Amino acid sequence: MDGATPEYSLGIEEEYLLVDADTCALVDVPDALMRDCTNELGDKVSPEFLACQIEVGTGVCANISEARADLGHLRRTIADCAAQYGMAPLAVSCHPFADWHTRKHTEKQRYNDLARDLAGVVRRMLICGTHVHVGLPDDDLRIDIMRQITYFLPHLLALSTSSPFWGGQDSGLNSYRLSIFDNLPRTGLPPNFVSHGEYRRSVDMIIKAGLIEDTTKIWWDIRPSARFPTLEARICDVMPIMEHTLTIAAMVQAISRMLVELRRRNQRWRIYDRFLIAENRWRAQRYGIREGLLDIGKGELVPMPQLVSELIELLEADAIVLECVNELRGAQDILASGTSAERQREVYKTALENGADQDEALREVVRALIAEFRQGL
Repeated sequence: MDGATPEYSLGIEEEYLLVDADTCALVDVPDALMRDCTNELGDKVSPEFLACQIEVGTGVCANISEARADLGHLRRTIADCAAQYGMAPLAVSCHPFADWHTRKHTEKQRYNDLARDLAGVVRRMLICGTHVHVGLPDDDLRIDIMRQITYFLPHLLALSTSSPFWGGQDSGLNSYRLSIFDNLPRTGLPPNFVSHGEYRRSVDMIIKAGLIEDTTKIWWDIRPSARFPTLEARICDVMPIMEHTLTIAAMVQAISRMLVELRRRNQRWRIYDRFLIAENRWRAQRYGIREGLLDIGKGELVPMPQLVSELIELLEADAIVLECVNELRGAQDILASGTSAERQREVYKTALENGADQDEALREVVRALIAEFRQGL
């Protein structure tokens, strides 16, 4: 099969927001804190676009067990370092009550260029995401799998949703983050490229024209990584509970292997119209796991519990080989406990029922997110 055998290695990147542990309000990352984190974690930690954000990334992990150990170490270290400054990290895609107008971007040439080029659109980027890399060494293989795996992106988004609040108000969406991110250029579902050559011809045109300097400025929901021989799933919200992140990573890994194994047998997942996949993407963004997605093969709306059960059954053989069966089945735990978006709304509702005003109820949401960040570490 044209090229090297896929390794299915894993890498996970998460973006965190930093808050004052007492007031629960966003704070900028102090230089001293960033130095402490860098001293402990090296190049696995870095600033992000906004000064209140920190990004972490695991190394190349052979399996989900290595990913758990690496990501757990990253989370513990960031939380412990932040605590020394009276601060705490949140693994969540939108802060419940922060005002984007008051935030400033990190002073770094790349971010200065983004602020200049994207103008008012990028100023609202008070959002965080999760990126899962799966090692697929062959160029054409990555493009072929990207075409097929796009079908499953709404399922992953629905399970990961963690951004119901924006600016102190319930947005009514389970992933408000995506509505902000979609305002950037070169986002959303990827084009339907049929080969790596076609992909390169398209991206090289805008690079040679001077519109972007490289493919790191392409922010599709899934893309061939600009830096690694991986396929990078970028659609998901950040999940406060690390085990849920590992479930999503296991699903991306298992789906990738399932599709490659189909290819080995001269088969493939059907390529559906992006219009239909985009409809499911919207339903996941709006409703999370509660209102179901369109089963495009059946042409019917199907509840998420049924879709998740079918997906686990479809992927179980691959998960056995990849040694991530328990993590794959963790999708059932997400259905049972609710996504972060649902849990945040429940904390908010309970606080109001117990006599808190709106501001205090929102702070209770942040306190719950702080606690969930350390859950299972």
